[in-house]
Amino acid sequence: MTGTVTLVGAGPGGRGLLTLAGAKAVRAAEVVVYDRLASPEILELASPSAELVNVGKEQSHHPAPQEEINALLVRYARAGKNTVRLKGGDCFLFGRGGEECEVLRANGIPFRVIPGVSSALAAPAFAGIPVTHRDYSSSVHIITGHAQRGRQPDIDYWSLVKLRGTLVFLMGVTALREICSGLLAAGMDPCLPAAAIENGGRPAQRKLLSTVCQLPDEAEKAGLKSPAAIVVGKVCGLSENLDWYSVLPLHGKRIAVTRPKERAGTLSDRLRQLGAEVIECPCIETVLKEDQSALKSALSCSFDWAAFTSPAGVHLTVQALKAIGRDLRELYGLKLAAVGRGTAEALEQYGLTADLVPTCADGAHLAEALLSELPPDGAVLILRGTGGDGALPERLLAADMVVADIALYETVLRPDLATELRERLTANELDAAAFTSASAVRAFGEAVKGCAFAGFPAVCIGPKTAREAERLGLQAWTARDASISALADCAVKALGVF
Repeated sequence: MTGTVTLVGAGPGGRGLLTLAGAKAVRAAEVVVYDRLASPEILELASPSAELVNVGKEQSHHPAPQEEINALLVRYARAGKNTVRLKGGDCFLFGRGGEECEVLRANGIPFRVIPGVSSALAAPAFAGIPVTHRDYSSSVHIITGHAQRGRQPDIDYWSLVKLRGTLVFLMGVTALREICSGLLAAGMDPCLPAAAIENGGRPAQRKLLSTVCQLPDEAEKAGLKSPAAIVVGKVCGLSENLDWYSVLPLHGKRIAVTRPKERAGTLSDRLRQLGAEVIECPCIETVLKEDQSALKSALSCSFDWAAFTSPAGVHLTVQALKAIGRDLRELYGLKLAAVGRGTAEALEQYGLTADLVPTCADGAHLAEALLSELPPDGAVLILRGTGGDGALPERLLAADMVVADIALYETVLRPDLATELRERLTANELDAAAFTSASAVRAFGEAVKGCAFAGFPAVCIGPKTAREAERLGLQAWTARDASISALADCAVKALGVF
């Protein structure tokens, strides 16, 4: 049976600008053939069993010629594979998508096309440049600045100048000087506003505002690199007033998120909303223990409270109960205590409300809050991982309470992910790291052992995490409370943006 090839426009950057239909196609794909501009965030949507094939094209370097890409698509489809051809921006805008479809049709391969957001529109939008505006421009014209090897771009500059609309040149960095010279020779006002936008729509975006006559020299001085969009027109003059992206509090900042991969999303998303480039380096992962006999035994006893010390503890309690053939109904009748807001929010995901959340998110304060609620000889079931804060059970036991401290999971180091973190830290490509647990700080320390990281900013979710960071010699910043939003706000404060 012949498989189907789906051309998917990946948009200009991360998965936030990928269409819902595109995301659905990537998730269902058995093979993903992708370009260099396809974000790793989008590739992470693919099934773990999917084959990922990099055919990325870079300036003056083509790992896979177009003919080979065409042949790959035909071969995978004939093997019955559901194949996605993931292309940067939009499939049909200077992306050779039409050529690929022609080859597929000629070979009897069924295909479909899912459009994407083009950088021709996204880059100006992220730079505060409306490509049309009633007062300045009633049309927009998208031109490729790229030509076949050894040739100059074949552009009718005279016609473009006569149009008096906004001009957007893609793939034109290497030909920028020739483009501007051509426009000037065709009679364009040398003082007409122009802009160059590198990595448009991405956290690493850089914007250069100038005029047609000065832009080439300023771009060369700034070291402008591909991918970049060149915009020419009066609308570029609106950029400083309408720029909403580069003024975000964390724009241009690179922050490492060390949270386990399965829980990194919420924090990463919030930091990206604030403009940061997030480097997900989940140095640790939580692993459910195979032996859950302690949990099974504890469930046969009577308790007044169940206490959770992290969002992970909540999610893994559900998994552990399932592993022994039970579910959350086992907690029926118990009051629920959460160490902080983040843990309380995790309970809410399962329709549970925390009856108690201490003012300070650590084991000692959780213990004191519980003691204020427990009857004499009260009983508490603590559900968490190994190596948890000893203050919680110790204070409860010292007050003659009955305590069952059940270790459901272990937090283990991911040494395979240490290399990128070490390289970025050594190259000064990180501005801070965000930590949601003391164990994540310890894993970070192990991952970057031997690197010079004294004084490196560590954004911490609570006092215990901050103390661990300080022990390593990091400059610790502590969130006002144990929530993702507070942690993100702490990152803004730590990096001194406001």
